[in-house]
Amino acid sequence: MHAALLIAHGSRRAEANADLVRLAELVRASGRFEIVEIAYLELAEPDIPASALRCVERGATEVRMLPYFLSMGRHVAEDLDGYRQDFTAKHPHVRFTLCPPLGLHPKIVEVVMERLERC
Repeated sequence: MHAALLIAHGSRRAEANADLVRLAELVRASGRFEIVEIAYLELAEPDIPASALRCVERGATEVRMLPYFLSMGRHVAEDLDGYRQDFTAKHPHVRFTLCPPLGLHPKIVEVVMERLERC
């Protein structure tokens, strides 16, 4: 069973965290993943270990960890990969994969251009 674990930095502002909740709803609605969970690196709940465990408890055999980040900063390169390694050691029957951040994907560039034009 495939799971998508969507991970954002987290904020003390509820409206900032609400973006990840809405994204998860859209991913769920796509029907491409049987399990969709969200997690925050810090400042908000649920945290990453709790959400990864929830994926495992719900029967995931593969968990794709998607950083809802724009770049490969320290959090993605070190923190999230550290979590991936830890989860793999604790749950060897589940494959945890860390996806790349959103980065300079062509569609991100399109969004940037659209925002600049409409601003």
